Amino acid sequence: MQGAVTVSPSQVPELLLGLATVRPVFLWGAPGIGKSSLVREFAESLGLECVSLIGTQLAPEDLVGVPQITPDGRSRFCPPESIAREQPYCLFLDELNAATPDVQKAFYSLILDRRIGSYELPAGSIVIGAGNRATDGALARPMASALVNRLVHVHLRASAADWLGWAAGHGIHPWVQDYLTDRPDHLWSAPPKSEEPFSTPRAWHMLSDALHSFGPTLEEETLKVLAHGLLTPPHAVAFCGYAKIVRNSFGLDSILKGDARWPHRLEDRDLLYYLADSFRGRLVKELPAKKEYASDSQRKVAYRAKSLLVQLAEISVEVAQTVIADGADGNPLLPSWFLIEAARDMPRLVEARR
Repeated sequence: MQGAVTVSPSQVPELLLGLATVRPVFLWGAPGIGKSSLVREFAESLGLECVSLIGTQLAPEDLVGVPQITPDGRSRFCPPESIAREQPYCLFLDELNAATPDVQKAFYSLILDRRIGSYELPAGSIVIGAGNRATDGALARPMASALVNRLVHVHLRASAADWLGWAAGHGIHPWVQDYLTDRPDHLWSAPPKSEEPFSTPRAWHMLSDALHSFGPTLEEETLKVLAHGLLTPPHAVAFCGYAKIVRNSFGLDSILKGDARWPHRLEDRDLLYYLADSFRGRLVKELPAKKEYASDSQRKVAYRAKSLLVQLAEISVEVAQTVIADGADGNPLLPSWFLIEAARDMPRLVEARR
């Protein structure tokens, strides 16, 4: 299921406060963006215990319970202790849409009527489900229309601003916070078709935990193993480059001022990619769409940028091309007047450096 309207994590608590207290809610979202954490924190804010049931780990009898013979010779089903509670609580049905059809059917009365057999959820209890989308490559089964119609559906999207606001108060490693402040677009990436790591808020949290665990003596090769074991490959390369900058106090500003050169060693290629990407971001931010709107300082930036592009191409044409390459949508990121001038002036600048 895809949602035409999505919400950020910061919007979820208020929505749940109005929805989940009167109707069961289902949170849709990509893997690793924090659905489970949001539900647990919401339940805690209401003073309710959060009881999680994992759809993929259940059989129908785990919900319905087992039969018991009563003194009058009749039988009744005894729901499991995890569900049959005396005090109100939050019942969290995680990976509900990954459960088998029989398990999904077993949830019908619990979701709509708040009842399993003769047991009814205590007044004040809430029911919230969550699951991934089939388009994310995650385990997901089609949800029957009867179940779809029993839930209020909320579609969650990743938000760098929300996550960074949360990270500041939850001990996320400074490198992770600072990197994602500069590159918020790297917080999340769509799951790949192949079996490889990809960036999510969960993955960045795991990387933060690893960085804290290894401490300041973390070796460069170990950092590469950690980053490439958790993040989308280009993000891992960029983060390792960023970490090298932090450790060596070597940044883009020094290059722009002429106080430092592009790193040219083969083992610094990750750093070179990161600096080139930051260089492009700086140009996109500072150069106006039309040359006639450029101030004197912006014209100086453009002139210096052309010279730096030549220097970068001398080290790696491939890396230099990433600076002037089109965006993911196929449209140029840099203003056309700058690209035209760069193509025109580069031969002269190359000759001047010989």
